[in-house]
Amino acid sequence: MKQFFKSTNNMQKTILSIIIVNLNTKDLTVGCIRSIEKEAKNLSFEVLLTDNGSNDGSVEAFQKIKREKYWKDKFTLILNDSNTGYGKANNQGIKKAKGKYVLLLNNDTVVHNDSLQKLIKFADNTPDAGVVGSKLLNIDGTLQMSCFNFPTLKNAILEYYFGKKGLFDKFAPVGNRPSTVDSVVGAVFLITPKALKKIGMLDERYFAYFEDIDYCRQTWKQGLKVYYLPESVITHYHGATFKKLSNDAERWKKLIPSSKIYHGFINHYIINAVIWSGQKWQKIWSN
Repeated sequence: MKQFFKSTNNMQKTILSIIIVNLNTKDLTVGCIRSIEKEAKNLSFEVLLTDNGSNDGSVEAFQKIKREKYWKDKFTLILNDSNTGYGKANNQGIKKAKGKYVLLLNNDTVVHNDSLQKLIKFADNTPDAGVVGSKLLNIDGTLQMSCFNFPTLKNAILEYYFGKKGLFDKFAPVGNRPSTVDSVVGAVFLITPKALKKIGMLDERYFAYFEDIDYCRQTWKQGLKVYYLPESVITHYHGATFKKLSNDAERWKKLIPSSKIYHGFINHYIINAVIWSGQKWQKIWSN
């Protein structure tokens, strides 16, 4: 058996630490946990769940799961009094993690057959891997776009002034082979030991948004690569927690503070000015 499977004498150390953050989405999180229970099989793993001050009965539901025989030695519950932000809540789990690999897994996901095992196997066999993301599916089974190009000033000029489309849109590489990409979304985000050693945890300045793309940027800067692994498949409800926090009209405003951190104050405004003016010119030329 491969080293990431639990040995028959139950002495194999934990290979995968799965970090989940919950905020008032009890049913989705329980569904995610049950899918792990069903599909993890003989994988040596643990789940570390941070609750960010839920008041919907989440904590009681998780405490009940923690008492179940299956989860007795592999479930850690971390309770916060309030919403500490996504980055900090994940870091609380990472600090307690015992596994060789750390998987940041959104609570609105459903794990498919062998998807976790395939992530570990690929990372084990790919020395330059820093971050690995799965192929994501929408709840209707259609493909969900889950990769980014870095939102640089150069890419903004190329797309909005020179017509090179798609540089600022999420995408999914074509084909069934692993691909290197600038960034994968944080819904399924495997961090390798090399990345954790060189980069560390998530940047807690990001309350929400941009923490995943920032971590991928740091991964490339440290000489490691970010991979998209299509043979590992996970369903993602996409944004269920954030939809509860704000409506569509207001959600874009929550991107601004994180964008300023990621780009820097001046570059944030320069890039947005290029995008805004480029969109205006495109409308003028199309008329």
